[in-house]
Amino acid sequence: MIRLCAFADEAAADLPGQIAAMKKNGISLLELRSIAGKNVRDFTDEEARDYAETLRTAGIGVWSIGSPLGKVDIDVDFTAYEKTVRRVFHIANVFGARYIRVFSFYHAEGQEQKVVGCLTRMVRLADEYGVKLCHENEKDIFGDTADRVCRLLDAVPGLGCVYDPANFLQVGERADETLPRIAPRADYFHVKDVIVKTEELVPAGYGDGQIGRLVGGIADDRVLTLEPHLAVFAGYAAIDRSPMKNRFHFESNAAAFDAAAAALKKLLTDAGYRPETKGEETVWKRD
Repeated sequence: MIRLCAFADEAAADLPGQIAAMKKNGISLLELRSIAGKNVRDFTDEEARDYAETLRTAGIGVWSIGSPLGKVDIDVDFTAYEKTVRRVFHIANVFGARYIRVFSFYHAEGQEQKVVGCLTRMVRLADEYGVKLCHENEKDIFGDTADRVCRLLDAVPGLGCVYDPANFLQVGERADETLPRIAPRADYFHVKDVIVKTEELVPAGYGDGQIGRLVGGIADDRVLTLEPHLAVFAGYAAIDRSPMKNRFHFESNAAAFDAAAAALKKLLTDAGYRPETKGEETVWKRD
């Protein structure tokens, strides 16, 4: 069974717009990154409680927190940074999120042991809050290649993994090499695709990420998080240091989100999956 999740801030900045986009596309799980252009790390307790109640009322579950943790210089004063780390973990508890997406630090070339040490400390802190950290491969951080991701997973007990095929492509890694190495170790997947030659982001299946192969090879219960990057959205500049290049252009962020969802559902259908209603959630099952 496959469950669909999404970074709904790519469809709309405000929470009602995010909920509407998810409802329209039959997606019941949210990877929460921002609301009204404000990163989840910066929510007040009151905002977090209000947002959490609104989502629960709408039947939307927060699967993961799409945090920016680890997107800082490796030389950060970790004792001071721990306050930010704990804040994100607390917010995750308010939303009832079990997973938190993290990164492995900038300017960390040649400092693997320091990266391992920082991530190990973060995992130990996460245990106190009952959440699991999942490392996402990302350009410009230490864990940008399959080799480095594997080394981190081997060295940091309890660290989970998010597999993002497009991010690997953007650092010169081939999908036919990263897919068999990282996908089996992943706790869940980010669905984003890119054309390597032009560096243009495209809907799933239109690029070189072999997402159809990824979907077709899933043999157990998994979650796919839609993170299409098909249009610039509120807060994008704060989370990515490079300009966004797109092959297709849409009349709105909501339209771009709809196109991304439709492309993923086509890959699911092509792989033999069919939608099935399970309570208030639409899941995808294969005979």
